[in-house]
Amino acid sequence: MQAAWLLGALVVPQLLGFGHGARGAEREWEGGWGGAQEEEREREALMLKHLQEALGLPAGRGDENPAGTVEGKEDWEMEEDQGEEEKEEATPTPSSGPSPSPTPEDIVTYILGRLAGLDAGLHQLHVRLHALDTRVVELTQELRQLRNAAGDTRDAVQALQEAQGRAEREHGRLEGCLKGLRLGHKCFLLSRDFEAQAAAQARCTARGGSLAQPADHQQMEALTRYLRAALAPYNWPVWLGVHDRRAEGLYLFENGQRVSFFAWHRSPRPELGAQPSASPHPLSPDQPNGGTLENCVAQASDDGSWWDHDCQRRLYYVCEFPF
Repeated sequence: MQAAWLLGALVVPQLLGFGHGARGAEREWEGGWGGAQEEEREREALMLKHLQEALGLPAGRGDENPAGTVEGKEDWEMEEDQGEEEKEEATPTPSSGPSPSPTPEDIVTYILGRLAGLDAGLHQLHVRLHALDTRVVELTQELRQLRNAAGDTRDAVQALQEAQGRAEREHGRLEGCLKGLRLGHKCFLLSRDFEAQAAAQARCTARGGSLAQPADHQQMEALTRYLRAALAPYNWPVWLGVHDRRAEGLYLFENGQRVSFFAWHRSPRPELGAQPSASPHPLSPDQPNGGTLENCVAQASDDGSWWDHDCQRRLYYVCEFPF
């Protein structure tokens, strides 16, 4: 019995000292681990700050009572003294103050969510751009087809206009020869529309002919009889295809050939034995007398004489057509 008591007196103090030494070593290790955790939190906070500055986000306030403060260390030591069972049973008390600031993990999660949303939006934009490119290609092809169709339509319209022009010219030629005066290889047709000389020439050309161009005295006499019969008992000047617009005194037909004969009007001659008058007749002077102001020739319907007139004057006209 005494021997057992002596053995307990020698072993128990050493065991107690070993326990206290182990507890001290454990606390030293935990203290070193806590310092490493504090440094890790500082690095995370610094990285979070740089990320917030790069993305332009508002900076969070962080934890109000970080684990590295003195109060945190004291609480942690007290909890270690109470034992592992008290740690498991202890529950954090809800804070009655304002809501805590977002943690770095929450901010990182928010940023990653925003980046994922931006990536999804970019994907949708790419899809829409691809659809727009496809639509543009389709519209370009349709526009090309429309241009080709418009070109074909324009060619068809031009062909129809040419055919219509040929039909009108053929119709005018047949009408001139059926209703007018046929003389050799020519047909003359009087038009009772008032037109200027150039407009009259255009009207005759559209109908397949030209203003009348009597080539000799025989054609001139036949045209005079035709006009006298058509307009009697009145005397109307009628446009011919004769003018001197190119040069004063140089009279040409509308086809560019030079006029080889003339039938100008002459004032009445005095009777035998009467004194000749020094002044021209005021109503029927000798022709041509208009100079550069009157460059186109019209034929009188009563006697077939030629008169020069202003080309802008509106008169009847005679068209000739080839037979």
